[in-house]
Amino acid sequence: MPIDAAKALAAEPRTGELSWDARDVQLYHLGIGAGTPATDPDELRYTLESRLHVLPSFATVAGGGKPGVTSGLSMPGVDVDLARVLHGGQSLVVHRPLPTTGTATATHRIAAVYDKGKAAVLVLRTDVGDAEGPLWTNDAQIFVRGEGGWGGDRGPSTRPAPPAGDPDRTVERPVREDQALLYRLSGDYNPLHADPEFAKRAGFERPILHGLCTYGMTLKAVVDTLLGGDVTRIRSYGTRFAGVVYPGETLRIRMWHAPESTRVAVTAVERNDAPVLAGAIVEHP
Repeated sequence: MPIDAAKALAAEPRTGELSWDARDVQLYHLGIGAGTPATDPDELRYTLESRLHVLPSFATVAGGGKPGVTSGLSMPGVDVDLARVLHGGQSLVVHRPLPTTGTATATHRIAAVYDKGKAAVLVLRTDVGDAEGPLWTNDAQIFVRGEGGWGGDRGPSTRPAPPAGDPDRTVERPVREDQALLYRLSGDYNPLHADPEFAKRAGFERPILHGLCTYGMTLKAVVDTLLGGDVTRIRSYGTRFAGVVYPGETLRIRMWHAPESTRVAVTAVERNDAPVLAGAIVEHP
């Protein structure tokens, strides 16, 4: 069996050092669409080093290494074909505000392996901390088609019910034609997001946007629209990837706001509101 659940769960965690600086943060922010209009004071918080703050979703690219989906496939007990792999979801817990410059230690491990029958789901957990203590915890849910059926734990089966009523706010965010080309400079060089021939072999009409780019664009929209631009209010953020986005499309981001959290749904406008992110929840005070 390509996935040995017991071996994967028992494997020693892997550790490594992450370093980043203001330039990395600025590049990430530009990659998720910050800086328009370029002289807007609210946008300068994402682009100008003298005013810079860090959107917490930067945690998914900090250090510029392989994204969680790719690195998780090299863990002990995991030997699968990349063509069968989908990034099923992402969650982030923020322990304290991210600094604009930092060096930290990342610890990676397989936190769960679920048997969904016709597929397996791996949860790759990354805990990151520096000399002052924990910074963030990332979970990447990795969906592997054709690798289930060994009789293991099926894992969580319930999904949150769709938000009731009309959204409190709806915003639209354009995805530039070159968005994926810029975002990939933060570390995810998968040719699926840049090479038309590779994308066609993978079953797409053209290169698709990184799911984690949409993830970051959505969190920025919530922060800017509902939280007064205050990135330090974010406590956690999780979502399920429900569909693809093509560069040049428009994201429609619907938000249902409550005192302690915001529910979010994201669709692609040009494809009749095809789902992109589902079950997204941003927790904040």
